[in-house]
Amino acid sequence: MQLTLERPDHEFFLRGADGQAALVNDRRIERSFVLAPNRLVEDWAVGEVRSLTIEDLEPLFALEPELIVLGCGATQAFPPAATLAACLRRGVGLESMTNAAAARTFNVLAGEGRRVVAGFVLGA
Repeated sequence: MQLTLERPDHEFFLRGADGQAALVNDRRIERSFVLAPNRLVEDWAVGEVRSLTIEDLEPLFALEPELIVLGCGATQAFPPAATLAACLRRGVGLESMTNAAAARTFNVLAGEGRRVVAGFVLGA
């Protein structure tokens, strides 16, 4: 049997993530960041999902997503209801999950060509 390595059609993919770090392509990142299939925004100034504001999401909205995947760290947490409602008013879905689950979800959606943007909270 011949095996062939297939690279995704997008520039950035996640090899894994936990509450302290993520591996984007071959680079270890240890500070919160934002990721789109073709864009990496480092040093996202978010340290706690439970106090996430709509202003905190502006760097993600700037990338024009249809869906935001929010990696909350090692354990699942949810942003305030007002923040979730503001996303819905903009027509953008927001799914909150652990960083490990968010990494897998981002890769699947990006591989399908979806307009997904992920925000990963690290060190929380």
